[in-house]
Amino acid sequence: MKILIGVDDSPHSQAALDFFKRQTWPKGSKVVVLSAVSPPVLAYSLPDMGGAAIVLAEQEQEIFKAARKMLASKERLLKDAGFDVEARVVRGDPRELLVSTAQAESTDLLIVGSHGRTGLTKLLLGSVASHVVTHAPCSVTVVKLGHRAA
Repeated sequence: MKILIGVDDSPHSQAALDFFKRQTWPKGSKVVVLSAVSPPVLAYSLPDMGGAAIVLAEQEQEIFKAARKMLASKERLLKDAGFDVEARVVRGDPRELLVSTAQAESTDLLIVGSHGRTGLTKLLLGSVASHVVTHAPCSVTVVKLGHRAA
């Protein structure tokens, strides 16, 4: 079985990982833990950029470094629990990257945590879970914070 878990550095993602660890999976299951880093949004036009481009590049490198560190600790926890796991940090929109990765790798199950956003916040920030449920080529499990498996 191929399982893809989308994570960020939130308690919601930790809930998804905790849910995953509590389940019994078929022998030989392979797990990919994916964290997508959205590029910084530019608030300037290109002629006005000047030194801002350098600052943005440095900021993006710091974000990637933090994401790799966070993901390495999650990968280590899953490996220590006996799972065959690969961790990846990728650049782009998490909604699209989770769906495209699931499709490209013939994933059987995609697991994500839900931030529980509603209303204007959901409209402005989007919902990774909603997008993934709607567009993923495989089954999706959405784990809410505080969820306990039976």
